[in-house]
Amino acid sequence: MDMLWNGWGDPAKAAPLPDSVTGLLRDLLGVKPRSTPALALEDIEPPAPTAGPAALAALAEAVGDAAHVRTDPESRIRHTRGKSTPDLLRIRAGDTSDVPQAVVLPATHEEVLAVLRACAAHGLAAVPFGGGTSVVGGLAPERGAFVALDLRRMNRLLDLDTVSRTAVLQPGLRAPEAEALLAEQGFTLGHFPQSFEWASIGGFAAARSSGQASAGYGRFDEMVLGLTLATPEGTVETGRAPRSAAGPDLRQLILGSEGAFGVITSVTVRVRPLPEARIYEGWRFASFEEGAAALRRLAQDGPRPTVLRLSDETETLIGLASPDDVGTSLGRSDAGCLAVTGYEGTPEETAHRRERAAAVLTAAGGTPLGAEPGERWAHGRFSAPYLRDALLDVGAFAETLETAAFWSRVPELYAAVRAALTDTLTRAGTPPLVMCHISHVYENGASLYFTVVSAQGEDPVAHWTPAKHAANEAVLAAGGTISHHHGVGTDHRDWYVREAGELAVEALRAVKRRLDPDGLLNPGVLLPTD
Repeated sequence: MDMLWNGWGDPAKAAPLPDSVTGLLRDLLGVKPRSTPALALEDIEPPAPTAGPAALAALAEAVGDAAHVRTDPESRIRHTRGKSTPDLLRIRAGDTSDVPQAVVLPATHEEVLAVLRACAAHGLAAVPFGGGTSVVGGLAPERGAFVALDLRRMNRLLDLDTVSRTAVLQPGLRAPEAEALLAEQGFTLGHFPQSFEWASIGGFAAARSSGQASAGYGRFDEMVLGLTLATPEGTVETGRAPRSAAGPDLRQLILGSEGAFGVITSVTVRVRPLPEARIYEGWRFASFEEGAAALRRLAQDGPRPTVLRLSDETETLIGLASPDDVGTSLGRSDAGCLAVTGYEGTPEETAHRRERAAAVLTAAGGTPLGAEPGERWAHGRFSAPYLRDALLDVGAFAETLETAAFWSRVPELYAAVRAALTDTLTRAGTPPLVMCHISHVYENGASLYFTVVSAQGEDPVAHWTPAKHAANEAVLAAGGTISHHHGVGTDHRDWYVREAGELAVEALRAVKRRLDPDGLLNPGVLLPTD
């Protein structure tokens, strides 16, 4: 099943906004219904492919069958850009300026290498495509003619070592299928980002994904023990032991490289036994500052829950902490800030950690709310992208951005990004709601995940761009990283260059020149084109 071409996920799971939320958007933000009807897929006509018969024949030979090279309009439209709000607004308006020439579906590492050779021979760029869930411009290269390298046929569990507790997964395997295959053998990866239902294993590695249970299982890059990379110059293999002192860790060149250095064709990951028990519960804190201090105590001194997150006052009041229940807290004066904790493991382990964590949270000013808020969050934790689509449908603008910093910088970062978004959008005549939560914690710092809702303005993409740039500037000025888990893409690239520094970027350019001398792989993503 394919994801919606002009939205997120399964159309059967989409739902209209509650009347209370629609009224709030109208009264508070001045949101107006759309004035133009939505386009249907068949209404959009992308330009005809310019890749000639020889190029298409070479691609078909590379993957063994012309059926695995698709040039029909629907396939190409479905592989146009990712799922950021600007991406969706542009495709909903019929903008196919970034449409691929063809969609190519290899099934093996050798076929990926052959596709890259064919692209090099015919001057085509190549963009690896997993679940298509990028929200940072990671699927819109800065080069005219390109093919989308769809990895969906590379969707197998290649090996499971139950003694070492490792698994080798192909990159096109979607996260739910990966979990199902591992669960059959009694294991889990434990990686559950908001994009879980549609994202792929290769995409997790390419973007340094972080899941909602990262406090317990770690980020995806911490789970990766080895990678195989197909490049125009050949194959790179990394990871033959759990740890090594044999030179720099080359996995780190591939993790987070977003398809700019090569195509990930297999990932060796750490797996863990399926938990026997899962418990989620809610806590109330009077302020975001108080709640953040409580999370820091658990992150630094333990016991650390498997899931640990905190919504600020606005996100809690609106109900976005549990997207299925948006609007349920409106009018309350005691909403405070909702924290969600989760515990996984054996019944004895979860009960013990929960009891100890509860003592810490209580001492830090938290009020226990019982299991119901935590279970509501767990039930709706993949619903926010559907809510974003519903907001777009009624004429609202909704987008997210995220960052991270050391604990001492978190308050300044939180205030700076909120101010940048609020000031920029208010000056544009579309005052926003700006909400935030801490979604990932570490001993030394935490991530901040912002959600912004406003009226769309006359030109929604142009309306958002200055606010996004102002937020990026605020992130760097306040000591944050330009991305904690969404990646760089093209949206963050110029700020990533400043964050990394000129010498470091030139070193990465040298790597790209060696692995991809013709600049075929995702040009303009991660690094500026030469």
